[in-house]
Amino acid sequence: MIDLKHLREDPDLYREGARLKGMGVDIDRVLALDTRRRELLTQQEALRAEQKKIAKETGPQIGKLSGQLKKAEGEERVALEREIEQIKARPAALKADIQKLDEDLAGIGPELESLLLTIPMPPDPDVPRGKSADDNIERSRWAPEGWDWAKGFAGNRGFKPKTHIELVRDLGLADFERGVRLAGSRSYLLRGEGARLHFAVLRYALDFIAARGFTPMSVPVLVREEAMVGTGFFPGGRDQAYHIDERRRSEEEGEHAPGGSSAHGADLYLTGTGEVSLMGMFQGEIVDEAELPLKLCTVSTCFRREAGAAGKDTAGLYRIHQFDKVEQVVICRADEAESRRWHADMIGIVEDLLKSLELPHRLLQCCTGDLGAKNADMIDIECWMPGRGEVGADGVPSGEFGETHSASRLYDYQCRRLNTRYRPGGEAGTGPTTFCHSLNNTVAASPRLLIPILEVHQQADGSVRVPEVLRPYLGGAERIG
Repeated sequence: MIDLKHLREDPDLYREGARLKGMGVDIDRVLALDTRRRELLTQQEALRAEQKKIAKETGPQIGKLSGQLKKAEGEERVALEREIEQIKARPAALKADIQKLDEDLAGIGPELESLLLTIPMPPDPDVPRGKSADDNIERSRWAPEGWDWAKGFAGNRGFKPKTHIELVRDLGLADFERGVRLAGSRSYLLRGEGARLHFAVLRYALDFIAARGFTPMSVPVLVREEAMVGTGFFPGGRDQAYHIDERRRSEEEGEHAPGGSSAHGADLYLTGTGEVSLMGMFQGEIVDEAELPLKLCTVSTCFRREAGAAGKDTAGLYRIHQFDKVEQVVICRADEAESRRWHADMIGIVEDLLKSLELPHRLLQCCTGDLGAKNADMIDIECWMPGRGEVGADGVPSGEFGETHSASRLYDYQCRRLNTRYRPGGEAGTGPTTFCHSLNNTVAASPRLLIPILEVHQQADGSVRVPEVLRPYLGGAERIG
């Protein structure tokens, strides 16, 4: 969520930010609702002040008039009785006026809140302008020594590559047919050395990030709606999440329970990334500044509906509904320079991991149109996959980069929504609290990362060379197959 005070001061920044991200947001309506809400609050405050004043004055006034009433007769008595009734009626009238303002405010609140949740974080000024991922800019690329990008896989290795689909079939590493039969499209089973390689990658990535000072956490993958809203995945990404209608089920069970009582449990959602729980665990908290930065990581199962991806990467392990991911999160002080340093550090960690796996890759600077609602900046890391790309006359794919990691800088966007704060000056600080900054990045997502590992390290005899850093996690095995 954005800072409403800052929106009032510089609405054009948010209008332009939404335009650059290609998101339709009615900033004028937000400002109009906010203005009306503040007017009503001012009126209410004035009425409450008058209410307090009258409460102090009413007793003495009525007492004085009641004394006069004992001696009054005729028209004077009637006038005094009328004045006493008017004084007694005034608090009730004020109470009714305040209640009416409460109703008006209640009518404005939900719409204003709903619109505020749709306003995106403006992109940083140095993020390149663009409409979609097609406008992203390559920043750098890396390959092991001796690799020639111009030659492709066959030119570098001396034989035509298999796709990962062919490799897992020939080596018995996965079972797509049974996976689809069991759980529907975009489902799979990993088996034997395929499953072992999957867990080896996850364990290596978790150890890799933990060795760099990140605290491993085991977190829920089922969360309440407020965690999805707070981390910025709702409302915009609601169509990508799996929903568990726990409230309705509780109500239905309650109808059949003795006495018809029901717990009315909250609906739950399967998370698409460990980021949701790593950030959501601090919702509503004031973090001790001395503990910042918080450096956290988790390995969790992730679920994505892949809505809108019909026909895209329907075969293989690239675009699937369920996968496992090692995620890293940083929560730091509200300082742009510090956020930028952490962003660079987190990207560097992943680059080091990919280099240790000997995987050719590149860094992409995402343009404004590809940032999503919550990011001020985002860098994608793509691994080169020989089995992707256009298929030539010889039936062999040309090879193509595919996204495997994404590093985001969000400033206070998430923490404001989650109400995660710290007090500058630590426990001794007396000033107001400040919203933290947050960042996140993928360390490793598998089985997608298995694609470049299998395809890049395949051998002419059909086997796959295991990268040296993974061998301890596979009982010292140097090859698969």
